[in-house]
Amino acid sequence: MSSQSVVLSSLLLMSLVSSSGLCFGSYIGPRRLMQTKHDENMDIMLRVHHQSTPSSIMSQKTFSVSHYGAKSGDGRVDNEAFEKAWNLACSEGGALVVPKEKVYHLKPIKFSGPCQATTTFMLYGTIKAWPKISAYEEDRQHWIMFDNITNFGVDGGGTFNGNGKIWWENSCKTNESLPCKDAPTAVTFNECNNLRVENVKFRNAQQMHVRFQKCNNVTASNLVVQAPGDSPNTDGLHVTQTKNIFIRNSVIRTGDDCISIVSGSQNVRATDIVCGPGHGISIGSLGAGNSEAQVSNVVIDGAIFTGTSNGVRIKTWQGGSGYAKDIKFINIEMRNVTNPIIIDQNYCDQKEPCQEQESAVKLSNVVYQNIIGTSATQVAIKFNCSKTVPCRSIYLQDVILKPERHGSDTVATCENVRYANRGQLFPQCSTA
Repeated sequence: MSSQSVVLSSLLLMSLVSSSGLCFGSYIGPRRLMQTKHDENMDIMLRVHHQSTPSSIMSQKTFSVSHYGAKSGDGRVDNEAFEKAWNLACSEGGALVVPKEKVYHLKPIKFSGPCQATTTFMLYGTIKAWPKISAYEEDRQHWIMFDNITNFGVDGGGTFNGNGKIWWENSCKTNESLPCKDAPTAVTFNECNNLRVENVKFRNAQQMHVRFQKCNNVTASNLVVQAPGDSPNTDGLHVTQTKNIFIRNSVIRTGDDCISIVSGSQNVRATDIVCGPGHGISIGSLGAGNSEAQVSNVVIDGAIFTGTSNGVRIKTWQGGSGYAKDIKFINIEMRNVTNPIIIDQNYCDQKEPCQEQESAVKLSNVVYQNIIGTSATQVAIKFNCSKTVPCRSIYLQDVILKPERHGSDTVATCENVRYANRGQLFPQCSTA
């Protein structure tokens, strides 16, 4: 454990709340705010290494899709060539290679394991989704899936392009007269263990860009994820039922959550993230349809949010059960963010009003430390917690959120929350 973590743990132990009242805090003298470690031009630092072959595949046998019939730029589907190259790479522990400066089109495809332990997917060029929605009649939820592969890596500096415009135009969130239907996640990693995804780009997903599902031991680094700010449901990285995942040094600019973490996820760490536009980093939503949720040990350490609709958010539906606990948001800068810090236990993303219910997902032991910046709205901190299952053990230390525009101060609204604070806190919760 780092010295900073030890100090924070000691402070939090000292600030344990003994009173049973709601919406109260303690303030102990000012403390110098730690500077965030992010650079103004962090996205320049995220150089994707696509000009050289990683040393990890120098000794591997390679299987270029061009050798098995894939032709760049001819407007045809290349699934068959990719399947041939994959079957050989998987069985021999080799590298499927997508050549640099080439563009290939794929309909929905699954790259299945188990494979030999040294199998890699080296994407130097571009894979682009086949544009016709009719190609997804058998499965509207997936475009590319990597399934049941252990000790597997994706690398190379190339691009997965979901070609999502046609899907956005036919989304009920873009046109309310249309029925709501599923749209594919661009790239799904399902039941993969010891997974490494590095130095690749994801662009214009049909819906979510990347989904880590039922995976274990994942490193995702040096990623660039990009879609227009008004593209519907285009989450950057979605983590579900996944344990031990480390996301680092990535730029995510989309139309929905930069990172979303949902039930079944444990030991999630994200560091050095640039987010915006988008909906911020979210835990949830959790508990929809009276379901049980379990999320624990999440650390977001080092992030810059620019112009996002939320910063760090936890959202749960009424009627759910389970827990979200042991969560830390630390070393974060907000730049003109609409809801910099928000907990919403009354989340309702539907046209009809949500029925009031007594049960809720329990939220506890959430830390906000060294968070600075500006809010686009007056309410910079919003804790909208359940009446019957209030938020407990919420800790704030050195949190300063000022208005983006001069002329008015920011405020904090705090309902049904038990919290304590150390160091500087602005704005402070008013007593309800």
